[in-house]
Amino acid sequence: MAKKNAFYAQSGGVTSVINATACGLIETARRYPDLINNVYAGHNGIIGALTEDLIDTSAEDSATIAALKHTPGGAFGSCRYKLKDLESNRAEYERLIEVFQAHDIGYFFYNGGGDSQDTAYKVSQISEKMGYPITCIGIPKTIDNDLPFTDACPGFGSVAKYVAISTKEAALDIQSMCKSSTKVFILEVMGRHAGWIAAAGGLAAEKAGDPPHLILFPETAFDETKFLAKVDEAVKQHGYCVIVASEGTSHADGSLISASTTVVDAFGHQQLGGIAPVLTKLIKDNLGYKYHYAVSDYLQRAARHISSKVDVDQAYAVGKAAVEFAVNGKNAVMPVIQRDSQAPYQWSIGEACLSQVANQEKMMPADFITEDGFGITQAARDYLEPLIQGEDYPPYKDGMPVYARLKMVPVAKKLNTDFKV
Repeated sequence: MAKKNAFYAQSGGVTSVINATACGLIETARRYPDLINNVYAGHNGIIGALTEDLIDTSAEDSATIAALKHTPGGAFGSCRYKLKDLESNRAEYERLIEVFQAHDIGYFFYNGGGDSQDTAYKVSQISEKMGYPITCIGIPKTIDNDLPFTDACPGFGSVAKYVAISTKEAALDIQSMCKSSTKVFILEVMGRHAGWIAAAGGLAAEKAGDPPHLILFPETAFDETKFLAKVDEAVKQHGYCVIVASEGTSHADGSLISASTTVVDAFGHQQLGGIAPVLTKLIKDNLGYKYHYAVSDYLQRAARHISSKVDVDQAYAVGKAAVEFAVNGKNAVMPVIQRDSQAPYQWSIGEACLSQVANQEKMMPADFITEDGFGITQAARDYLEPLIQGEDYPPYKDGMPVYARLKMVPVAKKLNTDFKV
């Protein structure tokens, strides 16, 4: 196998551990100097490849690369950009080939969720359809935990830990003031079609009756009458009510409780958010209870200080495995996490074909949601609990975490033409 450069890029919404994957990939690539020359990172994802905006990771010393493991965000910049079909926009693919050839890139690693795996799969077809040999490996990442074939998605375990702890801590706050103040608290969490993150809030409960008293899942049709009755029951029984609501919660007809009908992202998805104020208005208008709400938003995916050690380890492992797959001749695959044992929890790395992963979503199983539709079952708890185990704190200085600062040295451009995206 001829020695080539590698291209790595981060895509979609970032996580607190996506840089741990970058760390695993770059450190592992440096162990194969006879096969991989340099790892070039795309500045802002696949856009960096199209615009020939590449970052030379060889300019970073080993200590800085190691520090990526405890640094949140996307160190090289991420993007929401979906490659079109080869037949409808050949220019994009011709541009990729032009850039890859100019920089002697023979390995392509794309780190992202479902839409990103679609991009990875499309790039994997370049070799066959356009005559340019490139080894393409997709790398899983999404806080939504909705990629198929992998037991868990790197990024999810840490968000689950954040949401569970935040739910528990906020509930103690509400409980302490409910006699004379707030009766209802809503935590709005991410989750377009799958309720994995909302389900994690259920881990805050230690026994029956503990908060959260309601969880709203995208998989369960929202029933306003049942919802209000459940809220009222919780307040009367416990003095307060804590709710974890997924932003993707929908009515029986599939319409989202809260979504912009005009604003869409680059993948064509409606921009979500805002379910909490809709729910609190319902509660205020029908029950009259005083309320507060919080939107976890970017905080849930940026909170590296509270990341799950299991999640950090798995994020690093898929980056490492991606390189090992590539140098061993595998192509158009994605490393996945396999649950080998529940008690004790043990896991290993397997693989899935990109053609089967692209554009697929893994929903919450029906037996993970209680019969009334407002809670998680023991089966869900058994699945979720191992993923939030362990602490992996970043180093601190003067009371603040110390994160990696990259030099971001650009690779000299070799092409004279610009490409607009």
